[in-house]
Amino acid sequence: MTVAHVHPQQPAGVSTETYATVAVGRTASSGGNRRKRVRRNWSGWWFVGPFMLIFALVFLAPLVYAIYLSLFRETLIGGNSFVGLENYGMAMVDPKFWEAMLRVSIFLLVQVPIMLGLALFAALALDSARLRWVPFYRLSIFLPYAVPGVVAVMIWGYMYGSQFGLVADINRFFGADLPSPLAENFILLSIGNIVTWEFVGYNMLIFFSALKAVPQELYEAAEIDGAGTFRTIFSIKLPSIRGALIIATIFSVIGSFQLFNEPSILQTIAPNSITTYFTPNLYAFNLSFAGSQFNYAAAIAIVSGVITMVVAYLVQLGGEKKEAK
Repeated sequence: MTVAHVHPQQPAGVSTETYATVAVGRTASSGGNRRKRVRRNWSGWWFVGPFMLIFALVFLAPLVYAIYLSLFRETLIGGNSFVGLENYGMAMVDPKFWEAMLRVSIFLLVQVPIMLGLALFAALALDSARLRWVPFYRLSIFLPYAVPGVVAVMIWGYMYGSQFGLVADINRFFGADLPSPLAENFILLSIGNIVTWEFVGYNMLIFFSALKAVPQELYEAAEIDGAGTFRTIFSIKLPSIRGALIIATIFSVIGSFQLFNEPSILQTIAPNSITTYFTPNLYAFNLSFAGSQFNYAAAIAIVSGVITMVVAYLVQLGGEKKEAK
């Protein structure tokens, strides 16, 4: 006598063979749907592919090639030979490199707070309801950033000249003897003035855009609570744009360590004030194109880039901790 095994979920009146056939069909269909869900859709790569290709060609490939160059050294006997990390060891004890790094660090500590402070003041002034003709002032402050960097340095270099330009005209007209801004003791301040003039408008636009994104309800609540102008700035506006402040600071830190255009162009006007190792980038440039030390220049560039990355990360980490509080 054969006993039919009935499945617990088998409906009454349905034979075991029929239920088994339906169950197997459902299992196969479920497995097929699962396989269909697992299949990847690669259509998104058609959109990001061009960017990834350009990114690899203009960023990753030069970076990898620079690292490759830094591991070799050109010798008179034997040609290009592998030296491992010896170029990096030389950079660690190179007084010219660390003098250049110290110079841009001082530049960063002095110029960046002044530039960001002016940009923040301008953004707060434009965001206030007391200033008229806001579009005109916003465009006027941003306009120096639209001037190409090389042209801006040439304009200021002409004005700095003690034999020509603005300083020379003032000395002749008033019979004064103003110190030359291109003198060795003032050249770093002069470069800081140029960079500040160039980038105040850029950072102002970042802060101003962030201020426009602050919810209006916060201002209304502050007004109801009787908060004044300064209380509103320190309790609402500045905390609301902390992210923009961090981003602008990181960009400014990176820009300070990458300082190149201004000293490179002014070097032709004031060769006694700007040495070949005035900044790390200028040092690497002169090592490579004037001294033909491509391998050591690559090592200098890599070390400088790593230091910049670490400092920028510390700035970001400090900003995130303050934001978390």
